[in-house]
Amino acid sequence: MLSKPHRLRKTKDFLTVYQQGRRHNSAVLSLRVYQRPYSEGNIPPIRIGISVSQKVSKHAVVRNRLKRQLRAACSQLLPQMKAGRDIVLVVRPTALKCSYQQFLQQLKQLFTQAEILHGH
Repeated sequence: MLSKPHRLRKTKDFLTVYQQGRRHNSAVLSLRVYQRPYSEGNIPPIRIGISVSQKVSKHAVVRNRLKRQLRAACSQLLPQMKAGRDIVLVVRPTALKCSYQQFLQQLKQLFTQAEILHGH
């Protein structure tokens, strides 16, 4: 579970990431990253939002399960991430066939591609 400071919740914040963020794609997920402006010494925490549309599944139970799996995978990778960014993960319909380990692998690949993980 992501703690409150690490959640992207407001519609305004989601729109900012969609409009101004860089996009990175995989077969299962689409990642958008927005570098928030900040002053030296006051780096804001990384915030993550997850979007699962009804195109993925008409059943809320399925969409919520996907969100829980992604939140758990993100919280596992959180200590390795660089601060000061807003991230929106958009789930694609092919994600229905993925396990937790596949989500973790896809997230590591996308975060490395987007240069969010330390050391990459």
